[in-house]
Amino acid sequence: MNFEEMVSKLEHFWEGEGCIRLFPYDQEVGAGTLSPYTFLRVLGRKPWKAVYVQPSRRPADGRYGENPNRLYMHHQLQVIVKPPTTDIQDTYLRSLYLLGLKPAEHDIRFVEDNWETPVLGAAGVGWEVWLDGMEVTQFTYFQQAGGQEVPVVAVEITYGLERLAMFVQEKKNVYELEWHDGVTYGDLRQQVERENSIYSFEQADIETLVTMFDLCEKESQRMIDKKLITPAYEYLLKCSHTFNVLDARGTVGVSQRMAYLARVRRLAYGCANLYLENENHE
Repeated sequence: MNFEEMVSKLEHFWEGEGCIRLFPYDQEVGAGTLSPYTFLRVLGRKPWKAVYVQPSRRPADGRYGENPNRLYMHHQLQVIVKPPTTDIQDTYLRSLYLLGLKPAEHDIRFVEDNWETPVLGAAGVGWEVWLDGMEVTQFTYFQQAGGQEVPVVAVEITYGLERLAMFVQEKKNVYELEWHDGVTYGDLRQQVERENSIYSFEQADIETLVTMFDLCEKESQRMIDKKLITPAYEYLLKCSHTFNVLDARGTVGVSQRMAYLARVRRLAYGCANLYLENENHE
C-alpha cells in the first residue's frame, strides 16, 4: 500500500463515519490544530465532523533531508468529531485495522498525555497512541480554545502519516517510502527538506522576519477590529510561522519567546471572540 493509497483509505473511512472531507488549508501551519477547520470549528455549540490532510511545517525539526524520521514538513491527517461518539476509540482502532495494523500483531497503547497549544490558548485531555513504541497519533478531547472553555467537547485525532506509512510499508527511512508506484518520498521531498533547512537555520534574514511579524500582527489586529475573521486569522497564521522560523534561526531567547507567543495568543483570543460573537448572532 503506497502513501497515496493509505491516505485515501483513511479519508474514505472517516467519510463513512459522517465526516466532511476537506482539502488542506493553504497557509503555513505548524500543526493541523491551527487550521481554522479545527481551531475555529471547535468553538461554540455547532456540531462539526471533518477529515483533512494538513501539511505541517516545523522549521526547527528540519534535518537537511538527512535524518530518517525528522522533517521540516510532515503530513497530518486531522479528524474532528464534535460532539464525539461514545465508541470513538474503537472507531480509531478500526481505521488502523483497515491499514493492516492489527492489535493482535502490534503493541498499540493509549498513553495519557494532556495536551496544550499555548499559542492558541487551547488545551485538552487525551492520549498519545503508540504503535510498537512509536507515537503515531495524538488523541485529544478539547476543553479550551482561544482561552475559553468549549461548551461542547470535540475530539481531535491527529495521525502522523509518515510514521504510520513506515509501519504499513515496513520501512526504516521516511525517504524510502513509496509515495506512488515507482515514486519515493525522497524523490518528491528530500531536496525540498534540504533547502528549507538551509533557509531556516542559515539564510533566513532576521531583520526581515521581525518586520514581517510586526506587519502581520498589525494587519491581523486591524482585521479583528473590522470584524473580518478569515483575514484576521490568516495573518495570525503568518505571525505564527514567522515566529517559528525566527525560533529555528536561534535568535529568540526565553523571555522573547514568551513575549512572541503572548502576542500571537492575543490575536487568537480576538479571532475566537469574534467567531463566537458571529455564531451567537445567527
